[in-house]
Amino acid sequence: MTSEPTQKLDLPIIDMSKAKTQRKELAAKVVDGLENVGFLYIDNVEGVDYDKLFKACQWFFGQPWETKKKLMRKHWNPDSKNVYRGYFPVVEGEPSRKEGFEFARDIAPNDPTVKPGNWFYEPSVWPPEDGEFPFKEFLTSQYEIMHEAAMEILRLTSIGLGIEENSFADIFKDKPTTTFRLMHYPPWNGSPPENARIEDGKVVTTPDHTDSNFLTLLTTFGFKGLEVITADGKWSEVEPRPKSLVMNIGDVFSRMMGGRFKATHHRVIDIGVDRYSVPFFLEPAYDGDIGVNFMSKATGSGPEHVEEHYGPWVLHQVKYIKKYFEYKVLPEF
Repeated sequence: MTSEPTQKLDLPIIDMSKAKTQRKELAAKVVDGLENVGFLYIDNVEGVDYDKLFKACQWFFGQPWETKKKLMRKHWNPDSKNVYRGYFPVVEGEPSRKEGFEFARDIAPNDPTVKPGNWFYEPSVWPPEDGEFPFKEFLTSQYEIMHEAAMEILRLTSIGLGIEENSFADIFKDKPTTTFRLMHYPPWNGSPPENARIEDGKVVTTPDHTDSNFLTLLTTFGFKGLEVITADGKWSEVEPRPKSLVMNIGDVFSRMMGGRFKATHHRVIDIGVDRYSVPFFLEPAYDGDIGVNFMSKATGSGPEHVEEHYGPWVLHQVKYIKKYFEYKVLPEF
């Protein structure tokens, strides 16, 4: 990886309005992008309201500290019951300079198939509303829109791979652990810590990493700052694209596909202003089979498929391998 000036990067564009009329052509383009770049622009996802998503960010992060504190995870607020969902604050000294609010699709209380203490399925917590903005109603509806868009992308992926269209569906249909997150990256105040400084005098607000999840759909609101590593080993800036999502895949999808698809390294650079984004992290069910050699399972030929469950695998990754500051404190169960 070099420290030459950052180059601009225009990603492959997947126009979802063509998903019915040019399905095979679009499917081939998805697979090509996942094999060779790992990041894509996703255009024309019906129902995504970018203006309201931005308003949701401004509304939430503009709430009084006491309101956000009550939604904070137990690690930062001992009075809280939630350990996974809810709010996490900016942590001084960390190279990740961000605060976030996250929620999920809730499951039925006391679901007999979920082990007690499995915080992957803990209920989402929500701020009180004053009628100014329908925060919970809007975001839960956007969750379902993002989920359907992600599943349609996976159906296109299956077609492009030459396997049955719904080959990935079983991993998600029974209680996905998907997280929907609002993010705020405040600019650094004063001198950033040394662990946030990188080449060419730049400063990160999120260091170099790959996502651990299956697939991410990111709303950037036109903010710059996202950089990815390209095939030549250089950092490239992802150009903001109005009314479009940025998609990338995570480690688990790449691993299932034997590395055929690329979980691309990326980072966020401090751009000197308050930056907002909304990632939708598509994640399998806790017991979803994410074992290696998925294509052998889908086609009936090739190296043996080895079953492995998503929950235990990803927990080990985020707590002990990647040690994300917001996850390394999660309790065992």
